[in-house]
Amino acid sequence: MNESYAETAVKRKPTMTSMLIKVLMVAACVFMLLFGMNWFGMFTVAVVGLLVLACVLIFPYLSVEYEYVFCDGQVDFDKIYSGNKRKTATRIDFENVEIMAPAGSHALDSYTHAQVKTLDYTSGSSNGKIFAIMLRQGEQLTRILCEPNEKMLAAIKQKAPRKLSEY
Repeated sequence: MNESYAETAVKRKPTMTSMLIKVLMVAACVFMLLFGMNWFGMFTVAVVGLLVLACVLIFPYLSVEYEYVFCDGQVDFDKIYSGNKRKTATRIDFENVEIMAPAGSHALDSYTHAQVKTLDYTSGSSNGKIFAIMLRQGEQLTRILCEPNEKMLAAIKQKAPRKLSEY
């Protein structure tokens, strides 16, 4: 049995937008607690309760970790919210992949002028080694950006050596 399996997880760096949303929501809660009684009276308690509920529901979606699982020619990209809620974002089969190469590689030059849909599953930091997977689904060309580890690259190279370009 020649099964290959590899997995890796990458935590997404907090974006400026997510930090701004957190700060504004906490500031709105504090502002309503301090000054809401003068304007809204007893209705302030309900407003603060709704703001706290909104914080509890929204904050987990602002902390995302991506997990890549390669198993026998199939890659699953999962999103993990706040370390406890998992959602499968994309599942691809390497039979449909045209090429996998480091982002910015000359192997991807032939795809620069095409209409491409991009899915970003990277950490967002500048020090990671980002790979682009070019995938054709019917007429649609999709670029998936990810940061696989060395074990995953070795498993992909073993399963589909002509589709992986490491330069």
